Amino acid sequence: MIRVHSIGFPNSRPKFPNRLEKKQMSKSNFNMPEFNPRDLIPKELVPKDLRQKVYDHMGVDPSTLPIITEQFDRHNHPNLQIALNEIAENSENKTTILGLQAGIMNNITGTSLKDIITPQSFASFVGLGGVKEGSVQYLNMDIGNGKTLACSQGALYLLEGQTKLVLLLRQNSMMDFTGVAAISLDVMATDMPTAEKYVKTIQKKIRKHNVYRGKVLSVSGQGGLKFHNLPPVTRDKIILPGDLLKRIERQTIDVGKHSKALLAAKRKLKRGILLHGKPGTGKTLSAMYLASEMKERTVLLMTGRGQGSIAQTCEFARWLEPSMVIIEDVDLIAEERTNQTGCNTALLLELMNEMDGLSDDVDVFFLLTTNRPDVLEPALAARPGRVDQAYEVPLPDDECRRKLFDIYSDGLNLEIEDMEPYVKRTKGASGAFISEIMRKAALFAAADSDPIIVKDEHIDEAMHELLVAGGSLTKSLLGSSDIGFTPKIHP
Repeated sequence: MIRVHSIGFPNSRPKFPNRLEKKQMSKSNFNMPEFNPRDLIPKELVPKDLRQKVYDHMGVDPSTLPIITEQFDRHNHPNLQIALNEIAENSENKTTILGLQAGIMNNITGTSLKDIITPQSFASFVGLGGVKEGSVQYLNMDIGNGKTLACSQGALYLLEGQTKLVLLLRQNSMMDFTGVAAISLDVMATDMPTAEKYVKTIQKKIRKHNVYRGKVLSVSGQGGLKFHNLPPVTRDKIILPGDLLKRIERQTIDVGKHSKALLAAKRKLKRGILLHGKPGTGKTLSAMYLASEMKERTVLLMTGRGQGSIAQTCEFARWLEPSMVIIEDVDLIAEERTNQTGCNTALLLELMNEMDGLSDDVDVFFLLTTNRPDVLEPALAARPGRVDQAYEVPLPDDECRRKLFDIYSDGLNLEIEDMEPYVKRTKGASGAFISEIMRKAALFAAADSDPIIVKDEHIDEAMHELLVAGGSLTKSLLGSSDIGFTPKIHP
C-alpha cells in the first residue's frame, strides 16, 4: 500500500486560512506590489502611450471629457481632409498629428477616441487590443482635373489654439467588406458646447472646399463619385437649324444667369428638357456644349444603363447645386423587357418621382436625350411638368451640312473643285456621317501625298465605302439610314 503525505503537513491535510484570518491578513502591514504589464518589457521597448499624450495635452484626465462623433459619407473623405489640413496649417493653431497602430481586436471593431483614452490592458502588449502610436498612413484620392490629395487613413490631431481639442479621424474596420462604411471624426473638448461648435466649423469648411463642385461626375458602383474630363465644346461647333440652339440656351443657360431674379419673382429653377432625334444629329454634342458653357454648374452623367443609380444621382445633384443631370439614351430606362422581370417603366417613374421630389427653388437642371421619343411619350404625358420642353434635333439641312463640311475639313489641305455637289448629295445624312466622310477621305489621301491633300476623288471614295461597301448597317450606325444616293466613282 502506498501512502501519500502532504509535504510540510505530516499525516494531515493542509490548512487554509478561514474568512476571519483572511480579514486579519488584509489588515497587516504586508502588501504585494501592484502588477504593471510594463514591468515585463524593457523601458526602451515600451510602446508610446497615446493616452498619456492626450492627458498631457488636455491637462486633465481625458476620461472625464465629452466626445462627439460625426460621421461622413466615404465620398466626403477628401473634403474632410482639406478641412483638417486647413486647421492644421492655421498659424494660430499648434497642431501635432500622430499615427495609430491598433491591435487585432481594434482592427476588427474599429478604433475610437474612447479606446485611446482607456487605460491599456495586458492584452494590448501582446497585440490583442489597445492602440499605440504608429505611422500616419495616407491614400492618394482623385479630386478631379488630374489632381490627387493625400488623405489620412487614421490620425490623431492634438490642437492648441484658442481652446484645446483632440480630433480622431478614423477609417472603417476590417468588418467593412464593401468599403462604403462612413468615416468618423471624434472631437474631444473641455466641454460639450465647444465640441459641438467645432463640429459645425468642420462642416462649414467641407461645404466651402467641396472638391466635387463644378466638376463632371458620375455615380460609381459602390455609391461614390467618379470624375470625368469632357472635351470643351464651343458654340461654333454646334450646328443646328434655325434658332434651335438659342431656344435651348434660353431654357438652360439663361435660367442659370437670372436665377436670383427668377427666385425673387417666385419662379421655379428646377427644370427639365428633352432632346430627341435620330442618332448622330448632335444631341450629345449639344449636351457637352451646355456643360462647357455653364462652368459653375456641377454636371452629373448617367446613361440609360446606369438606371440603378437614379436616386443617388439626384441626391448628389441636390447636394452640389447648381447642377445639371445629363441622362443619355433615357429610352433605355423606359424600354420594355421581354424577360420575366417585366419592364423598366417603374424605373422611368422613379426618375420622374426624383425630379418631382426636388423643391422648385433647387437649381437642378435635367437634360434627357433619346432616339426614340415614342417610348417615352406615354410616361411623360402621364406625369406632366417633369420635362418642361422637348426639342427635336433634326437631320441637318443644306445650310447645316455646308457648315459641317467646313468644320470637319479643319486642318486638311483641300483641292476640291466645288463642295456644293457634296452638300446636295448628302441630303438625309447626319453630322456624324459627314464627319466620317471627311475622316475616310483624309485616310485615302494619305496614301497619295504627304502632307495630306484631299481631292474630289478621295471624298468620292469615302462616300462609296460608307454607302456601297458599308451597306445599310453602316448608314444606320451613323444615323443616316435615309440617305439614298449613288456616289460618284472616278475612273
